[in-house]
Amino acid sequence: MIDGQSNESFRTEILAYGADAIAQAAACVLRGRPVAVPTETVYGLAADARDAAAVARIYAAKGRPDFNPLIVHVADLDAAEKLGVFDLTARRLAATFWPGPLTIVVPRTADCPVSSIATAGLDTIALRVPAHRAMRALLAATGAPLAAPSANASGRISPTRGEHVLVSLDGRIAMVIDDGPTGAGVESTIVRVTDGGIEILRPGPVTAARLHEASGLDVTGRKEAGVVAPGMLASHYAPGKPVRLNATAFGADEFGIGFGGLAGDYQLSAEGDPVAAAARLFDALHAGAASAKAKIAVAAIPAEGLGAAINDRLARAAV
Repeated sequence: MIDGQSNESFRTEILAYGADAIAQAAACVLRGRPVAVPTETVYGLAADARDAAAVARIYAAKGRPDFNPLIVHVADLDAAEKLGVFDLTARRLAATFWPGPLTIVVPRTADCPVSSIATAGLDTIALRVPAHRAMRALLAATGAPLAAPSANASGRISPTRGEHVLVSLDGRIAMVIDDGPTGAGVESTIVRVTDGGIEILRPGPVTAARLHEASGLDVTGRKEAGVVAPGMLASHYAPGKPVRLNATAFGADEFGIGFGGLAGDYQLSAEGDPVAAAARLFDALHAGAASAKAKIAVAAIPAEGLGAAINDRLARAAV
C-alpha cells in the first residue's frame, strides 16, 4: 500500500469497494493519510477530523484556502452530539434527514475533539451522517469522525466517479475507493438553525420545501456575508474554461451541456428532470473540461427545488 505525503510523486491507487479496500483505506486514515471515498453526494477526501496534521494534508492535497471549513462525517446522531450542540429543531432535522445529504451547522461542544483546522477556527461545526455504504463502512472501520470535503483540487469540478478524483488529485493522495457513480450528484444541503427559523447556507438535495415540511419553520436563504460553512466561496467548481449559462443555442466552439429540449454534447436530462440533471452535473463539467472545445455552455435550468442547487454550482463554475 502506498503511504505517501501529499507532495510526493506517485500514482494514486484505485480499489473497488469491498472489505479489502475499506481495510486499506482505514489503515491510511489511521496513519494520518487522506483517502477518497464515495458518499451519496460526491466523492469525499476523508481524514480523521481529530488529527490536525491529517486535516492539513487534506488542505495540502486540495490546495484549499485555510479559511474554508470542512464537513465532519459521523456514524449517527449520538456521535454528532459528542461534537456539536443540537437544539430541538436541529435534532428534529437530524432525525428526519439522517443518514442523508443534509449538513447541520451547530455550536461546537466545550470538549469537542475535532481539530480547529477542520472548522477553520470557527466556534461552530458542520456535521453530517452519510448514507453511502462506503463512507459508513470507513467510519465504522476507523471509529473516527471524518472530515471529508469533495475529493478534487480546490475550485475544480467535484467528482461523482472514481476516475474524476484522478483528474486533479492523482499522485497527491494514496488511494480511491471506487464504488461507481454517486447518486445525488451535488454536495449536501447545509443549514443552520436561527432564532427565526432555518437558514440554508448552501442549497443541495434537501430542498427548502422539505425542510419546512419537517420543521414547520420558515426557511430562508443565506443572510450573513463571509465564509461560515463549507462550500461558500464565490468561485468554485471551475473547469478551466469560460462557462456560459442559460444558453438557448450552442456555438461551434462551445461544449454544449443540454437540458430538456435543448440537446448538446452532453445531455443532463432530455426529460427536464432536475434529479437526473444533478446526478450528471459534475460529470458533464468534467466532460466539457476534457473536450477539445475552448468554451462550455449550459442550457437554462429552472431554479425551483433541486434546480436551485444546480444553478448555485453552475454560477460558481462560471465565475
